Amino acid sequence: MDIDNVKNACSAGASQGPTDVSGSGPNGRLYAFDGLAAAVLDKRGAVVRWTGTAEDLTGFRAEQVCGRPVQELVADLPDDLHGATEMPASGRVRLWHQCGDTIDVTFRTTKVGGSAEVLVLAAPTHHVAGHEQGAALLRALSAQNRITIAVHDTDLTTVQTNAAPDSLDGRPVQPDARLSDVLCAKDAERIEALLRQVLETGAPVVRSSQHVSWRHDPARQHALSLSAFRLEDARGRPTGVAALYFDNADQMRARRHLDLAREVAERVGKSLDVVRTAQDLADVLAPAFGDFAAVDLAHSVFDGEEPSKRLGGGDMGNAALAPATGVWPAGIKRGQPIPPLPDHPLRRSFLHGEPVVFSLDDFIAMVRDPQLVEYLVPKDAHSVMVAPLHARGLTLGAITAWRCGRSDLFTEDEADLMKQIASRGALAIDNARRYTRERRAAVALQQSLLPPATTDTPAAETAGVYLPAGGGAGSSGDWYDAIALPSLRLALVAGDVVGHGMPASTTMGRLRAAIQTLADLELEPDELLTRLADLVQRLAAEAPSGDRDTVGGTCLYTVYDPVTRRCAMASAGHPPPVLVRPDGTATAVRISPGPPLALSGMPYETTVIDVEPGSVLALYTDGLVERGDRDIGQGLSRLTEALAAHCRPDRALDETGRALLADLADQAPRDDAALLLARTRAVPAADTAHWEIPADPAAVSKAREWITRQLTMWGLDDLLFTTQLIVSELVTNAIRYGRPPMELRLIRHHVLVCEVTDSSSTQPRLRRARTTDEGGRGLFLVSQLGGRWGCRHGQNGKTIWSEQVIEDSL
Repeated sequence: MDIDNVKNACSAGASQGPTDVSGSGPNGRLYAFDGLAAAVLDKRGAVVRWTGTAEDLTGFRAEQVCGRPVQELVADLPDDLHGATEMPASGRVRLWHQCGDTIDVTFRTTKVGGSAEVLVLAAPTHHVAGHEQGAALLRALSAQNRITIAVHDTDLTTVQTNAAPDSLDGRPVQPDARLSDVLCAKDAERIEALLRQVLETGAPVVRSSQHVSWRHDPARQHALSLSAFRLEDARGRPTGVAALYFDNADQMRARRHLDLAREVAERVGKSLDVVRTAQDLADVLAPAFGDFAAVDLAHSVFDGEEPSKRLGGGDMGNAALAPATGVWPAGIKRGQPIPPLPDHPLRRSFLHGEPVVFSLDDFIAMVRDPQLVEYLVPKDAHSVMVAPLHARGLTLGAITAWRCGRSDLFTEDEADLMKQIASRGALAIDNARRYTRERRAAVALQQSLLPPATTDTPAAETAGVYLPAGGGAGSSGDWYDAIALPSLRLALVAGDVVGHGMPASTTMGRLRAAIQTLADLELEPDELLTRLADLVQRLAAEAPSGDRDTVGGTCLYTVYDPVTRRCAMASAGHPPPVLVRPDGTATAVRISPGPPLALSGMPYETTVIDVEPGSVLALYTDGLVERGDRDIGQGLSRLTEALAAHCRPDRALDETGRALLADLADQAPRDDAALLLARTRAVPAADTAHWEIPADPAAVSKAREWITRQLTMWGLDDLLFTTQLIVSELVTNAIRYGRPPMELRLIRHHVLVCEVTDSSSTQPRLRRARTTDEGGRGLFLVSQLGGRWGCRHGQNGKTIWSEQVIEDSL
């Protein structure tokens, strides 16, 4: 087709489909082109040579264009080229295509040496723009000092890189080298395996995090992010791998900071023990933040008290060190006081709540004492950061972190991070401090409300042991009691109040006082628990609406009679007692427990058992038998076995109790544990006497005769007169107001007990008789003649008793 007819060319070419994506006309057709078009023009601008790439670009063959002016190929000549006598050095024009479309090209010209001819090189404009952008991108990437570009051949040898030839720091590779020439062997082997995988599969690697060490500095690790893709020739065959190594130090540092802050939030503050909290804080910091970390606290903080307003080195002691296996200098030992440091501008910053960073030289200059430096500074340390533990307006202590050896210096960013960590750690330590103070107060109150640890009565010797809860639970109101009752009897009590802390301790104190009062009324165990449950119901009604469900508890009440050698007991939801017989066998007493004290409306049941002298009766709370890894049945079985092993006649009860608690209780029990041991005694038969009282007024004189013979036989002649008067009044009242059968009983111990029992349930009353009254003076005389008197009701009647002190027993 002639060039002159190009403009009138048939549009048949428009029906031809596209062949490639190299060039396109205005109508969107695509033309095949790969390379740089070239032509040679003479001095008149006529085409003298036409290359194959020029034919590929325009579609015209050489014979169609050679000898003709190049202007005939230009569709719209720019204004600056009209009338030009020379070819411009470069420019952009639109050329005709053989099919009638136009092609936007960018060209460059140059004189052919030794002639007037001009070489013209042209390419589609969008190709040129793409190459220019790619070159600009490559130059920009190469200029980044934190991005290293490396091209590796199929043997993974570096053939091109932007790494400086005279620098290794921060550069993973050098030209004409292998990774193993720069990196430690294991790191080079790992990365080469990754690049070889890219070369073999063609699948790129994107942002693979790598930690590497240089061969010349193996002790220090560097964080890199690796991206790699395979290079291919025009036929798609692999020619190598292009790798981009990004300096990931800042990102990894930020991630470490976030991880450290998260770990502080997760680990520090779980415990309500001051020292444990301080140790958790130190363990988080070393070695993640510093090679060594220490937490020092004011001495008062250990005891739960507030520190002084102006805290100095001499006011603090070490609470935690990490790592525990680290070699610390002599002046930094756990539990030891911290020596005071001299005043210094950096130290004054610390007093204002800001972390301070010392280089080793700064620290030496501040201390001004070489011996003190050696006493305080870890070996090979080069920098230290100190942050105050400041919470709720109080400076509780300080965190100290040391870096040693080849580790990096502390930075300002790390000082900000330390400030955040210290703030969170200070709140956790202050929470533990405040809990410690409240727990000490609660435990002190609990201990003050408990009875003496040991008692010695005619009925039994007792020993009680109390173990407060640990691990943040606080005291929960467990208690025990041993109450001496008339007629040489002994009441044994064990109870457990719902809740923890001060409220539980105060509720326990109220219940213990109520039980002592009810015990003086000499009620049966089931009746006493019924009245105690009514009291708990009233306490719950008095409590705020939100706290009513937390008022309650369990209780076991037993009464041992050394004369009958029987023990009566009732339980309000409390575990049964364990009886250890003199032969060493131990069993849990089978009783029918009633509802806990918070419930009412259901009766309690009294159980009576026979107890041999020398037996040990063990009352306890559920904190001794309940644990997370076993139920109460397993715990009771374990307690029974331990009692059988530890309760020996030749071993003191208080020592036995401590051994049992050490054997059974957890290191940090979640609940209080109370244990009461009672080794029973019996009143010998020779020290008791009883007589059946006939329902006849004449029995009064016979009772006096019987009393005279018995006291004379016991050698208690000095009590004969008063005892005759007391017995006369009591027997007279029984005959007049009571019902048969009736009995008179005497018991001799450190007191002389006179008891008159009848089958009537009437309650005797002490009243002051008027002058004209003929009666009403009997109980008044009994109260005046005896040390004390009283009345108790049983299932079959009542007993009126009176006690007199035997002088020889004092």
